[in-house]
Amino acid sequence: MSDLLERLRGRGWRLTAQRRVVAEVLNGDHVHYTADEVHALATSRLPEISRATVYNTLGELVSLGEVIEVSTDGRAKRYDPNAHHDHHHLVCSRCGTIRDVHPAGNPLSDLPEQERFGFAVTAVEVTYRGVCPSCASA
Repeated sequence: MSDLLERLRGRGWRLTAQRRVVAEVLNGDHVHYTADEVHALATSRLPEISRATVYNTLGELVSLGEVIEVSTDGRAKRYDPNAHHDHHHLVCSRCGTIRDVHPAGNPLSDLPEQERFGFAVTAVEVTYRGVCPSCASA
């Protein structure tokens, strides 16, 4: 479960009604909403919230390092609140569903020294692709 709201409160980030609603929408397991989806869900809780406020809030959360912007195959960017929990992504190549996965091991240590080309590697992003059960049964 994402602890986004608690992290934001701990940072002393000013939680206006609009920011709180965006954070509440993003709070949860396997959350990877597009900005438009965040706006639609936020509007159901706070009808007067504007699209610009949602986009600006998402941008701030990414800048703060509290939300990860996920891009896959040229689809709309998605926003992942699990920024402080090491994980990878499993993406359905048909519908675009994204799930967080936590495989054993450290992918950074799997990269041999000679394949690093002198880079000081600080992060790894792994995306597994396949077909989700819903698409497979359709």
